[in-house]
Amino acid sequence: MKTWVAVSSTLLLLSLSTPAAENPSRPDIRRDATVAAVEKVLPAVVNIGTLTVSRADPYEQMLRDFFGYGNRAPDTLYSSGSGVLIDDEGWVLTNFHVVREAAKVQVTVADTTDPIDAEIVAASEVNDLAVLRLKVKAGQKFRSVAFAADDDLLLGETVLALGNPYGLGGSVSRGILSSKTRRTERDGEAMEPEDWLQTDASINPGNSGGPLINLRGELIGLNVAILARAQGIGFAIPAKRISAALAEMLSPETTRGLWFGATVTGSRPPVVVQEIQRGSPADNGGLEPGDEVLSVNGRPIKSFLQLYRDLDKADRDTRLVVLRGDDRKELKIRLVAETAVFNADYLRRRLGLTVEKVPDDIRVQLRLNLNGALLVSTVDRGGPAERAGIARGQIITAVDGQAPGDAVSLGRSIHRRRSGDSLTIDLISARRRGMLLQLSEGRAVIRLR
Repeated sequence: MKTWVAVSSTLLLLSLSTPAAENPSRPDIRRDATVAAVEKVLPAVVNIGTLTVSRADPYEQMLRDFFGYGNRAPDTLYSSGSGVLIDDEGWVLTNFHVVREAAKVQVTVADTTDPIDAEIVAASEVNDLAVLRLKVKAGQKFRSVAFAADDDLLLGETVLALGNPYGLGGSVSRGILSSKTRRTERDGEAMEPEDWLQTDASINPGNSGGPLINLRGELIGLNVAILARAQGIGFAIPAKRISAALAEMLSPETTRGLWFGATVTGSRPPVVVQEIQRGSPADNGGLEPGDEVLSVNGRPIKSFLQLYRDLDKADRDTRLVVLRGDDRKELKIRLVAETAVFNADYLRRRLGLTVEKVPDDIRVQLRLNLNGALLVSTVDRGGPAERAGIARGQIITAVDGQAPGDAVSLGRSIHRRRSGDSLTIDLISARRRGMLLQLSEGRAVIRLR
């Protein structure tokens, strides 16, 4: 009995002196789900540095030029934030406020020291989102993050906030999902805290634009803000809102001015058609809501981003293979330039008016923020615009609450409406009274032809 105890003690001492890492049959207790998720996603997290040129507004610049000191060098500011690669070809997602008014953007990828020049491909101030594309050689690949399925969220689940603040390397904080979106999404409205995911994971300003992920290493949100008056509360834009915004921001219409006419979702397979615009190339080509897009010109489709990128040029057939129910169908779609459809003739036909960009001299005189506004250049006699009380020289600041942008954007937005539908137009009128310019705001309701 004593011999058995002595031998067992020896074996026990040997087992205690042998590190667990040297025993391949025993897993490392430190390598849990958190570590695995971080190792999976952190290579896709980037640092974003921007050079912003601060310039005076046009009125101030005019005074500077008049008094002879307009050649002063503009002020330059540097800022830094985070982002995440959402595609292996170098497409980066971040917050709009990270790159707002940036004259130059550089991105530092994990495990590298030299920043890469990047261009802003698309931006949405309303959603506080921006997409960058790295300027790299064709064929160069990067690690990217996968999106979680829409609304795949569990209150109380462990979440991780990742970032690459100030160019110091990756950072990680852990918490729980404290709250989901608290209100129904409203088209066109800027996001508020009620629209964000809430977490108690620490999110500092340098982590803005970095991913909020679950323990599967999937993106469930984009870190956006902290409340200065609160303790331990951070917020993130939900993945569902991001996917919907990206589907619009990166469409051929937005990025290349080509009319496709279909809304497609799916950051990973299946890539599904959600909506078809009547009379569009997608509609004419036979695409239907619910179709799952399998390939474009023979290339398998892995995400809506790839689909939009692979859609061919205008005036050339693009071959799509889709799954409709249990049937595979091959379709041919020919994109067209939006300017060939949504132009002055189109606006005149539907609204009875034409528009143009607000001239710079009028902007200077009015000293108003007229970004996205349009000047009414002509009004057809007896047309919808005249019947609504709209006159030549007025400035359209909003159509159904949204800035019209330009003639193409305005035409595209009203194409979704049918004859007889109403639009609410916000207007500014300017009248000269002696040396003074008197401004008045108004609103008109126009019925489409």
